[in-house]
Amino acid sequence: MSGTTTPLRSRGPAAGAEPAPPGPARLVRVELRKAYDTRAGAWLLVAVAVAAVAVVVLQVFFDPPARSLAGHLTGAQLPVGVLLPVLGILLVTSEWSARTAGTTFGLVPRRSRVLAAKVAAAGVLAVLAVAASALVAVAGTLLTPLVTDDPADWTLTAGQVGQVLAVQVATVLVGVAFGMLLLSSPLAIVLYFVLPTAFTVLVNAVAALHWVRDWLDLTSTSAPMYEGLLEGRGWLRLATSLALWLLLPMAVGWVRVLRRDVP
Repeated sequence: MSGTTTPLRSRGPAAGAEPAPPGPARLVRVELRKAYDTRAGAWLLVAVAVAAVAVVVLQVFFDPPARSLAGHLTGAQLPVGVLLPVLGILLVTSEWSARTAGTTFGLVPRRSRVLAAKVAAAGVLAVLAVAASALVAVAGTLLTPLVTDDPADWTLTAGQVGQVLAVQVATVLVGVAFGMLLLSSPLAIVLYFVLPTAFTVLVNAVAALHWVRDWLDLTSTSAPMYEGLLEGRGWLRLATSLALWLLLPMAVGWVRVLRRDVP
């Protein structure tokens, strides 16, 4: 009596087969880890946290009009809006300054997937920063009646929370866009601060350019969002300024990263 033997199927990947590429969630986690596992990134996050706490403490002791949950949240966003975009820049430029781009794009040859993960990670960082700022604002509100004669004011609208989230995400993504466009940490950081500041000074100083300020100056169009006051035509003006400072540099930078030779 003879029989045939059926070979067992292997449940693992075939010998020599390429491993599956990492999924989007894993790529985002990797990019988030890059934000704090370098000395520059870690210290920048510490600086953001310390500055936010310092602003709220100063408000509690020296700024009576800001002694409310809404006021403390607005105050805590000032250092977040200034410093966190630098982390967005470093998410992109560190690949080139540290010469890890070859490894990153070797593991994930489709560069658009890596760039999308960096954008998503920057958005997550912005949301986490706003959440941390909200905790600081709550602490400041609790502290107010203990060190002053003012009662705790818990006034805060959902509109302000939503607009603060939106403006912080947009601000961090502007940093990412500058990083993609320039691919150099020092150059991107300097120009990120110099160009918008010079533009704001110019359009505010020259009366004939006030219409440019109202439509293209991101500082002016986004300012009401920190207090949840943006409405009506202001949203169109915000979209126009974001097209100039966010969408245009990100589009050009995205193409540049896709085409640039990896060192």
